[in-house]
Amino acid sequence: QVRVLLLPARKQKHKTRIRPGENPQFNEAFVFTKISPDEVQQFGVRLRLYGCERMRREKMVGEVIVPFASINLALGNSFWLTLEPRANLARAESRTEVSSLTRSDSTGSNHSAHSGVPELLVGLTYNGTTGRLAVEVIKGSHFRNGDDFRNMANTRAPDTYVKLVLMSSSGQEIAHSKTSVRRGQPNPLFKETFMFQVALFQLPDVTLMASVYTKRSMKRKDMIGWFALGLNSSGEEELAHWNQMRDSKGEQVCRWHVLLES
Repeated sequence: QVRVLLLPARKQKHKTRIRPGENPQFNEAFVFTKISPDEVQQFGVRLRLYGCERMRREKMVGEVIVPFASINLALGNSFWLTLEPRANLARAESRTEVSSLTRSDSTGSNHSAHSGVPELLVGLTYNGTTGRLAVEVIKGSHFRNGDDFRNMANTRAPDTYVKLVLMSSSGQEIAHSKTSVRRGQPNPLFKETFMFQVALFQLPDVTLMASVYTKRSMKRKDMIGWFALGLNSSGEEELAHWNQMRDSKGEQVCRWHVLLES
């Protein structure tokens, strides 16, 4: 059985019929209502697969979260999704309750002394066999306009996005990606994942820079702050996150990072 939950509201949910066999065919469609076109990219769905045995309690096999911002909703999307195993979910709190990602959800950094300071929660996964580096931009905290960085009392919520740049040891850009814009949110939920190809022998020699920008107009943008991971890490927390990712054998490692003033 598959159970589908709309995030972050968590008020609309559906579930399929129970199907037998190792390769079940569901062929069921569900409709979610009361979502305006302007807000649709702020939503997503969580799918959980349950194994149901006779006379026994149902057991969750795994889950996957699909942000609507990561797909083209104007098209009919059909694609395979990889489930996060239940065992991994127990070790990574931030994967199970996306709608309540807060400071305490970090699976790597337990520091909570940065109240009011702009931060970004990032998840890193590296597969040494395929050379694939997955960077998940999860959530921001206390985002404010760049010129208000010192004025933490300013409550204006900007339109923000995150840019990722992978650089070589010489500072040359290898690849870059950016999230979609989150409008008017001081604590935006992104939940967007980006893939970079980095061979195992290259891993010690690359730097991943994350920058948060406010988008003021079509042409104008201001940087709220930044941090760097990898070879030229911007701090001890960032270096520790990178090293933990390297040693995690393909499991996601999530940490909060304080944004440095641009």
